[in-house]
Amino acid sequence: MTQVALRSYSSAERRLALAAVLIVLLLSALDQTIVSTAMPRIIAELHGLERIAWVGTSYLLASTVTVPIYGKLGDLYGRRPILVFGVLVFLGGSMLCGLAGEFGTLPVLGDGMTQLIVCRAVQGIGAGALATGAFATVADIVPPAERGRYTGWFGAMFGFASVAGPVIGGLLTDNATTSLFGHVISGWRFVFYVNLPLGAVALYVLMAHLPKVGGHARGERIDWPGSLLILVAFVPLLLALSWGGHDLPWGSPLMLGMFGTGAAALCLLLLISRGKAHAVVPLTLFSEPVFRRGNLALFLINFAFMGLVMFLPLYLQVARGVAATQSGFALLPLMGGVLVGSVFAGRLASRYKVYKPLLVGGGALTLVGILLLLQIGPDTSRNAISLRLALVGLGLGPAQGMFTLAIQSAVSPAQTGVATSSAQFFRQIGSTIGVAVFGAVLTNHLSQELPRRAPELAAASATFDISRAQALAMDPVALGKVLAAQGSTDPAAVARVGSELKASFADAILGLFPISLVVFALAFVVTLMVPNRRLRGRNEMEAATAAHAA
Repeated sequence: MTQVALRSYSSAERRLALAAVLIVLLLSALDQTIVSTAMPRIIAELHGLERIAWVGTSYLLASTVTVPIYGKLGDLYGRRPILVFGVLVFLGGSMLCGLAGEFGTLPVLGDGMTQLIVCRAVQGIGAGALATGAFATVADIVPPAERGRYTGWFGAMFGFASVAGPVIGGLLTDNATTSLFGHVISGWRFVFYVNLPLGAVALYVLMAHLPKVGGHARGERIDWPGSLLILVAFVPLLLALSWGGHDLPWGSPLMLGMFGTGAAALCLLLLISRGKAHAVVPLTLFSEPVFRRGNLALFLINFAFMGLVMFLPLYLQVARGVAATQSGFALLPLMGGVLVGSVFAGRLASRYKVYKPLLVGGGALTLVGILLLLQIGPDTSRNAISLRLALVGLGLGPAQGMFTLAIQSAVSPAQTGVATSSAQFFRQIGSTIGVAVFGAVLTNHLSQELPRRAPELAAASATFDISRAQALAMDPVALGKVLAAQGSTDPAAVARVGSELKASFADAILGLFPISLVVFALAFVVTLMVPNRRLRGRNEMEAATAAHAA
């Protein structure tokens, strides 16, 4: 194996590299949030409501399973070619998403909604390279001891995208509809087309100004069997977690088959990776306690985080009667806290060359915030909820970059890409499993409570389901019509059933918070077990590079 010596980079090179990867990160982060507000219009034009979940699932699948592969390729061939490839594929997917349905039903690809799902998968294949390549690029040019301020900006970029994405998506969907040569182009299509000029800027900066970094492990072979087994293991697993409990019963033959296939492929992956130095994810990395415990903590934190960010807006809309736009803005204190906590922790890490005190302090603050969220009730004001969310966000902020920073500092420069992609992979897997588990708990609770609390609705229709109950809880007029069809026109009865529906959803959603607290507590325990080391400076990085070469 050829080892590339670590070299110093000037302040100007670092600033240009930071600008390049921030634009790349903005592309990746915006696309995760900007599409949500356009979905109602997309469904209205392309139809296929029953396939709506696939629009997000196809993107998530493709971007998650390719992360470890891109990390290894970056170590082999350098960051710039992998980032450029990722941006090109992402932009190609964005263009195709915008064109979905424009030419009617197509051979093989089918109708407009199916076209959109396939093109979102193409986008995801490109997106898998973006975040991993961005973090690994900074790791290549900045020593861990100086890297905190950069990872802080990364966390801030994700926070900005979380806030700006839905707003930009809504503005484009409502106002960007235009006509070209007599053909009307719907505004939602510009949610995807907006990536093109931003991506062109990213490509220019990457090609013209990004230093040639990475490629520390040239001469190694690509682990093609391992790469294939990662796909075979995690595609069925993620599909099963996405479908389980609503599209398919957990115990159905197809679900069991997907779990079995994923487990078998994972076991085979571990078997063939033993003792293989060029494995996609070398198992020797798990002998490093910072790598092992840091990734476990990332998994648990993102698992628990989904119990808040996914279902709190639903609580505000259904149980508190808050409009959809306002419920989205209700998460601003949480995202603002994450942004501030991430940047502040990054600066402290750069100044004092430590990470564990920041992670422990952030974890403790998160637990206090979750404990306060457990006290939310019908009389809790919106401002009181916002303050609690801001406290949780401040606690979560350090975890956004510090775990990745600690993991990067613990491995050799030749393994930076693999280590960074592993952190990103565990983060995304934790989020995916968290959504599935919390969604299953919520659905199970509601399926038991709704028939008991609102028996009138349970008898109203053979096709009555939880989604219908949610819609009726938010629409008293529609609820009145359903009850009137049964012969019940008493306003008091309509009000009582509406109140029971809201109470059922409130109890079910707030019942997720204790689970979230337990998982956050486990993450805190794991964080306490992460070794407390000083972040390596440039001299230590050069010594690590020489040791790895030897």
